[in-house]
Amino acid sequence: MNIYQFSAQNIKGEEQSLEQYKGKVIVVVNTASKCGFTPQFEGLQNLYEKYKDRNFVILGFPCNQFGGQEPGDEEEIQSFCQRNYGVDFPMFAKVDVKGDNAHPLFQYLAEKAPGILGSKAIKWNFTKFLIDKDGEPVQRFSPKTAPEDLEHDIEQLLEEKTDVVQ
Repeated sequence: MNIYQFSAQNIKGEEQSLEQYKGKVIVVVNTASKCGFTPQFEGLQNLYEKYKDRNFVILGFPCNQFGGQEPGDEEEIQSFCQRNYGVDFPMFAKVDVKGDNAHPLFQYLAEKAPGILGSKAIKWNFTKFLIDKDGEPVQRFSPKTAPEDLEHDIEQLLEEKTDVVQ
């Protein structure tokens, strides 16, 4: 199993298979517009711009489970991200990332890439999951980890050969 078996509604409400990102290095991140970590959108966008031409993508999943920090609807979220941070990487509809109603993608990511001391729980907004070109989660980064601190790991994965049949 890998992330290509999952689909999610994009920010416009259209169901989208993650298989379309096959062969790319991916960062999956749960986001919020009113969080202390919200300025990380700028760093995420910078990473996306720097590496998008090298088979890299960031997938943003708004979540309102942590302190009610994503109260807006999808249109408000998209407008906020574009207006304030120039976000043009793919954003998805709001999801739960923990609990009984957690999106299956985040259930899978939490299981495959546990956090500190093996904790599977996603504890806050801007938890980042690094996915290799085969769709396998390879590392979880805490909300405190700045996006630019992922660069070395992203570059290593971009340089690896992939087993994905194109």
